[in-house]
Amino acid sequence: MTTRETRPGSTGGADVPGPLHGGPDDDYTPEQLAAISREDLDRLGAAYDGVQILHVDPGPEPGSAVERRAVRQVGLTFALAGLAAFAFIVIYVGSGWFLPDWHWEITEGGWSALFTPMLGALMGLSLVLVGVGLVLYTKKLLPHETAVQDKHDGSHFDRVTTGATLVGGLHNSGLARRKLITRSLVFMGGGLGLMLIMPLGGLIRNPNTGDPLGTTNWGPGVRLVRDDGTPIRPGDQQPGSLETVFPAVPGGNRQADAATMLIRLRPEQVAVNRPREGQDDFGYGDYVAYSKICTHAGCPVSLYEQETSRILCPCHQSQFDVTQGAKPVFGPATRALPELPITVDDEGYFVARDDYPEAVGPTYWNRERI
Repeated sequence: MTTRETRPGSTGGADVPGPLHGGPDDDYTPEQLAAISREDLDRLGAAYDGVQILHVDPGPEPGSAVERRAVRQVGLTFALAGLAAFAFIVIYVGSGWFLPDWHWEITEGGWSALFTPMLGALMGLSLVLVGVGLVLYTKKLLPHETAVQDKHDGSHFDRVTTGATLVGGLHNSGLARRKLITRSLVFMGGGLGLMLIMPLGGLIRNPNTGDPLGTTNWGPGVRLVRDDGTPIRPGDQQPGSLETVFPAVPGGNRQADAATMLIRLRPEQVAVNRPREGQDDFGYGDYVAYSKICTHAGCPVSLYEQETSRILCPCHQSQFDVTQGAKPVFGPATRALPELPITVDDEGYFVARDDYPEAVGPTYWNRERI
């Protein structure tokens, strides 16, 4: 007795000589089936499957004006879907995920305010156009037939004839000769695939590389400058005054996490000044510099009451005492404002001795309370 392999993916016994058993397999040998054309196999399989064709619409005549117009419509729709997908990619790249030197300018209005809506709109438009293109292709270019079929168990004969039917469907789709649609499908598929996988980049790329949340652009020798870029010398401020300063680097006054308060203490404040442990030399003379970012929710703290030596946050009323290392003395904040170590350079201008010794702003998941 001959054993025939019938698991999916096998030949089903087509490579074994002799008669097969099981429905139509009793009527046709593998050799006979191999000699029948695909079209005849398709029709033969339909007949044995109990398929009754009620109506056949062959679709547009190949090469006709109707077909060319439909091909252009479908190709244009798929191409627009691809363009929308690639536009999504360009805007997403513009966020700086792939190109660190290219960032949207964050403003209250303008294009940057539309960043997220544009991503959603372009992704939605691309997916809608894919659906429209598939509907147009099905309606205008594929043959249509109405048939009824009785269901029964499969056999080798069924596998061979079903394969012929599937190949016949691909042939009838006309993709092999409709190059415009094929190319637009490739273009659309590439754009759509990239569009769908790009947001997953956050799962691949470590966003904490280089400790971006724990560092700023302050560093050894970086000058303290005003918003207009002018440097500051000791003596430029009156005792009891506060000046907001930024690092003298390109775009320094646009970097919110680097905003710093340079405060000149009054003599009576200097007498009672108690820096945090290990930060006794962070100030310079009667000057101290603290982060402008509240450690509670990240609001800018810039209301300074020199009579009470307190810096106030206008958002949630946290208060920090500058004569006690800017530790919180009122409100919801629980961490002191980080202090920037400062000195002066050879020209007598204020410079940073280093970056902040701790991350500025609110506490996040992997930072201990300080």
